[in-house]
Amino acid sequence: MKKAKNGAPIKQSKIDVVFDVVNVTLVTLITLIIIYPLYFTLVASFSDPTAVTLGQTVFWVKGFTLEPYMNVFKNSDIWLGYRNTIFYTVCGTLWNLFLTLPTAYVMSKKDLPGRNWLSWYFLFTMYFGGGLIPSYLNVVNLGLLNKPITLVILGGLSVYNMIVTRVFFQNSIPGDLYEAAKIDGASEFRQFFTIALPLSTPIIAVMSLWYAVGRWNEYFTALIYLNDPDLVPLQIVLRRILIENQSAASMASQEELALDPEMKAYYDHLKHMAEGMKYSVIYIASAPLLIAYPFVQKYFVKGVMIGSLKG
Repeated sequence: MKKAKNGAPIKQSKIDVVFDVVNVTLVTLITLIIIYPLYFTLVASFSDPTAVTLGQTVFWVKGFTLEPYMNVFKNSDIWLGYRNTIFYTVCGTLWNLFLTLPTAYVMSKKDLPGRNWLSWYFLFTMYFGGGLIPSYLNVVNLGLLNKPITLVILGGLSVYNMIVTRVFFQNSIPGDLYEAAKIDGASEFRQFFTIALPLSTPIIAVMSLWYAVGRWNEYFTALIYLNDPDLVPLQIVLRRILIENQSAASMASQEELALDPEMKAYYDHLKHMAEGMKYSVIYIASAPLLIAYPFVQKYFVKGVMIGSLKG
């Protein structure tokens, strides 16, 4: 029962009680729908692959084993993929912030000449693009094909993220601060570095998280523009390991398996192991982000709420 500030109980109407019950029920169901796939993946990654295939790991671990993880980490390319992904994520996120924050700051200035035209220009790029083939030809002509710098500089600015950051600058930093700085002779660069950035910790944390998640999960760009196996990120390495194991499990024909029971048992084991590896691969790829998220959560919530007040 709800209570007033003095501790006295507040009598709720039937409509309020029904609303609270429905609201709590819906939130609980949505929470379970979101959490259960993550929980199931964790359970399946530590369960016996045969039990996973047979659907015996719905709620708890069945036949605890680390074999799927051991099979994935047995491949030395996994560490190379981690190194590459960390490099692409850190450098790429810094590059994204380097472009997004100054652009959003400039676009937040209402007295900026041509501000409306620039807004329409950015908006246009959200809906229309040159396409994959022109982008590929452009990368080739610039000499960026199969180079690590390619994954850093491509996708440098998200217009949506820039708009959210611009709204933050407009609504969260009083214009009087800029006016006072101008009276004291501060240039726009000084205002940006001494006023805007120090007061923008929440939105910087939000943008860093959004960009870092995108960079960490990036695989399509690497699939298109990188051919050197020493340069590919973790997602490509994990994809290759999974495909190789699934292909090996499907090599033998049904006729051969029917004539050789031992071979059939061997290939059944490979199929089950490939099934278990799918879930271990998910956690190997997601673990760093799951660990990092709690440290930026408070800034994340604050930055999203403040940056979404109005456009």
